Amino acid sequence: MNMESSAGASRIILPTLAEEAYQTLHRLIVRGQLSPGVLLQEQALCTQLGISRTPLREALKRLAGEGLVLMPRNRRSRVAPIDVQELEHLFEVEAGLESMAAGLAASRITNTELQRLEMLQERLEKLHVQGDRAGYFELNQRIHSLIVNAAKNPVLEETHQSLLGRLERARYLALNRLGRWQESTNEHREILNALKNRDSTLSQYLLAEHVRHTGEAIASINRHSP
Repeated sequence: MNMESSAGASRIILPTLAEEAYQTLHRLIVRGQLSPGVLLQEQALCTQLGISRTPLREALKRLAGEGLVLMPRNRRSRVAPIDVQELEHLFEVEAGLESMAAGLAASRITNTELQRLEMLQERLEKLHVQGDRAGYFELNQRIHSLIVNAAKNPVLEETHQSLLGRLERARYLALNRLGRWQESTNEHREILNALKNRDSTLSQYLLAEHVRHTGEAIASINRHSP
């Protein structure tokens, strides 16, 4: 009886530990605190996170599925390097996905969702003024996801979700480019206005340009990196 209870507890607790490890490592990788290419010392991470190797490996596998971690067979895991050409391809796809989402959302978004977007935009602008880069980034991701969800297309939403890991790291890096933070804030306001006007063509164009500008910011950073 005790063994069954213990096994049941493990089934409940283990996913929680793996999820917590995933969230922590995901944040560290996206924000560059675990640099591209760095080796992931599993024993040190287990100690740091206060977990065993099993939930850590589950978290690493999930991150590998998102393209943020490399787990070669019989070799140590490491943070996936940033491949400039891959990023160019990624942002081409993302520009297509999100512009399609914006075009659909312009006619399908509810008034409640528009009010939510307006509220998030106001908070986004305040975070920019306050210089809260981390808070701004998190809110920015929520805005993009809300627009995709407002398209009311489950296939589009699922495809977009599968790219989020690599996109988040790239977007966070783009905010470090001089001028891009203000530029991004202004672009979000224009997109919101187009959605409020139910202008499908303009919404689609503006979001495509927004994503393209982020991709260009990433390419610029990598070109000037030593």
